[in-house]
Amino acid sequence: MSDVATLPANNAELVNPTLFQRMSALDQRQRLKLVLGVVLFVVIGIVGMVMGRQSEWRVLYSNLADRDGGAVIAQLSTMNIPYKYTEGGGAILVPADRVHDLRLKMASLGLPKGSVNGFEMMESNRFGMTQFQERLTFQRGLEGELTRSIQALSSVQSARVHLALPNQNGFFREQQKPSASVLLSLHPGYSLDRTQLAGIVHLVASSVPEMDTKAVSVLDDTGKLLSNPPEGGGNNGADAEQLKFAQQIEQLYSRRILDILEPVVGKDNVKAQVTAELDFSQTESTTESHKPNQTPETSAVRSQQTVESTNGPGAAVPAGVPGATTNQPPAQAAAPINGQPQAVAAANQGATPGGGGKRESTINYEVDRTVKVVKGATGLIKRINAAVVVNNQSTVDDKGKTISVPLSDAQVEKMTALVREAVGFSKDRGDSVNLMNAAFAPEKVAGNELPLWRQPEIQDMAKSLAWPLGTLLLGALVLLGVIRPAMKTMNQPPVSLEAAEQSENAGPSLNAIEGEQPDRPLLSGPNAEASAVSAAEQRLEDARKLTRDNPAAVANIVKAWMNGEAPG
Repeated sequence: MSDVATLPANNAELVNPTLFQRMSALDQRQRLKLVLGVVLFVVIGIVGMVMGRQSEWRVLYSNLADRDGGAVIAQLSTMNIPYKYTEGGGAILVPADRVHDLRLKMASLGLPKGSVNGFEMMESNRFGMTQFQERLTFQRGLEGELTRSIQALSSVQSARVHLALPNQNGFFREQQKPSASVLLSLHPGYSLDRTQLAGIVHLVASSVPEMDTKAVSVLDDTGKLLSNPPEGGGNNGADAEQLKFAQQIEQLYSRRILDILEPVVGKDNVKAQVTAELDFSQTESTTESHKPNQTPETSAVRSQQTVESTNGPGAAVPAGVPGATTNQPPAQAAAPINGQPQAVAAANQGATPGGGGKRESTINYEVDRTVKVVKGATGLIKRINAAVVVNNQSTVDDKGKTISVPLSDAQVEKMTALVREAVGFSKDRGDSVNLMNAAFAPEKVAGNELPLWRQPEIQDMAKSLAWPLGTLLLGALVLLGVIRPAMKTMNQPPVSLEAAEQSENAGPSLNAIEGEQPDRPLLSGPNAEASAVSAAEQRLEDARKLTRDNPAAVANIVKAWMNGEAPG
């Protein structure tokens, strides 16, 4: 009875094995692989979650001086903020979600101070400074302020300003004028035009008392003088403003040609280039001309003088009481310039008859003179050369195919006339206009120079998806390659009670089948090895067939092997 009572319990354990029993059914190697696979899968999941939650790094400050960089790093360490450097140490990186907050906090602490010090150097004047030290501190502060102002320009990467401030004395004849030198380092691909250089020169000259703009020299990092050379330097090259004006004139005429021909031949079917020769010389001429002498009636009188005198015994003798009235000089003559001369007798009514007289008259006339000053304007057009190329016409033939047809001579002549009118053609000036008709070569679509995997957008997307995809792929490999085979071995179908009983009843027959080893003699000769391989495959196929036909018997055999029992 005891054997009969214990049989159902053993059968129940066989039919519904626990997880521990399934783990015990595995060999040591399979159990080790399963445990390592589970641990590795958990570790991969944790790493993926941590890296997925990690914030992206952004630049906090770049191109800092060593002193400012050390101060910023020390402050970040005090605030327990993670940071790292870019390759080469050119920038300090912090988590992206804290960049703006950290910049405001650093600004409240006065960081970064900058490698250039300005007038804040005057705040640290110590007691007992000599006059020379005070002047030197002021000069360094002024140089620092000018450097900051120049570095504020978008094209300037860095700058240095050197001031030469002479000592002032009481002798005005021996006063020396101050001078300055500016060294600029521009960003790659940037340049300064003439107006920007003039602005820098005037900025420095206006910041120092009694400094002339000619005393300011501006150089670039290659040692090239950018500012105007001093007088007598022999700058015979063309002015940048003149070249710019010439380019504007050429672009204006080219735009005129395109505007008048594009409506006729279509857009992108005409190309035009114009070369303008301009005269920038300044000329001034003065002309003075005199008209021929005119008659007295038509001439203008400039001055007229008449002198009359009388002599003789009957001349009037001055009389009267001597005094102030007698000593006064005679009044000027009141005779009009253009009036008729008065009679001598009327002036000398008191003269005795028989007395002599004299009369002189002098008249000066204005001389005609014409002065003409002519100053020639700069930038006059001396000659214009225009070259125009027009594409062939596109038409459709009888078969509906688009073909290219050259322009006729009449069309070319009409277009040439239009171009001449557009540029203001002048034969006396020596202008030339050439218009040619030719088929344009088809434009080749330029492919992307960078391969797809080297484009910045693709690289950024790959970096953002590297950890999630890599973690998912690695977890899938561990799950499918290690854990799944072990779990598949553990999850074999349980054996039912009836199948167990059938396996016990069929035990002797199964053992008999297992014990049978039919003799299959191998054929001698070169095919003996192949026959042995085919015999092994045949036995394997028989075992597979037995497993499919009678799984309970196979399970019983496996159980007997695990318990160490010999088949009955």
